[in-house]
Amino acid sequence: MSKLGGYLRLMRPVNCLMMGFAVIVGAALGRANGLGIYWQSLIYAFITGFMLTAASMTINDYYDRKIDAVNEPNRPIPSGLIKPQEAREFALVLTLMGFAFAFLTNTYSLATAILAWIVFVAYTTVGKRSGLPGNLLVSTCVAIPFVYGSIAIVNEIKLNVLIFACIAFLSNTGREVTKGIVDVKGDKTQGVNTLAVRYGEKEAAIAAAAFYLCAVLLSPTPWLLNLVSFWFIPLVVVTDVGLAASSFMLLRDYSRENARKIKGTVLLWFVVGLLAFVIGTLR
Repeated sequence: MSKLGGYLRLMRPVNCLMMGFAVIVGAALGRANGLGIYWQSLIYAFITGFMLTAASMTINDYYDRKIDAVNEPNRPIPSGLIKPQEAREFALVLTLMGFAFAFLTNTYSLATAILAWIVFVAYTTVGKRSGLPGNLLVSTCVAIPFVYGSIAIVNEIKLNVLIFACIAFLSNTGREVTKGIVDVKGDKTQGVNTLAVRYGEKEAAIAAAAFYLCAVLLSPTPWLLNLVSFWFIPLVVVTDVGLAASSFMLLRDYSRENARKIKGTVLLWFVVGLLAFVIGTLR
């Protein structure tokens, strides 16, 4: 694989696109009518979410390089395709680009972007070995793009945006706990106290399923409060059924191999849920 391909893998473009679209969703929820007149701010906000997510993914792989040497030896840094110093420099460039576009949006956006970056760095450098608290920090970073989108357009956090952010927070926490089951072998060697390491894979699977199902239970709230249109329902039902099915599959088989499959499948349900949010803003 070429070096450019290695940098792209560090960025995880799919995750970056999801975060960028989450920002747009937050903006649409914050101001569903007349959003088009804010096209320039939307572009800046999308790029901010994309770049800071890419920076976060790169920073994560840099600090995880020893764990990945055990769990994921083919990733760019442990495989030797990208040197650690190159990864640090790449993360710095991505971070500065993200902050620059946040500044171009508005002052509140820059402050929110900096806060999100600080939370993620705190997770990577300190919180990762704490287990569940670290998972909560990651989920905060996942939820912030929704909030950021609202702030970028209306300079405040709307109630409906806050609800969506909570749903994203809960479901991603479940995915992080599931990821701990996948990485339990390498995490033990590095002293990372995930739920799977501290209490075992079965207990971690129960906790992950609980977070997924809490997100499912919260999902009807936007429609019940008349914050979204009817078209929100079909796709959110697909998401809920998918998350529920993934939960039961994980509880039935909490092996490393199955947890890896569930982790990937849940990402698909995230995408469907994101589409539900977008379509739900249409009246």
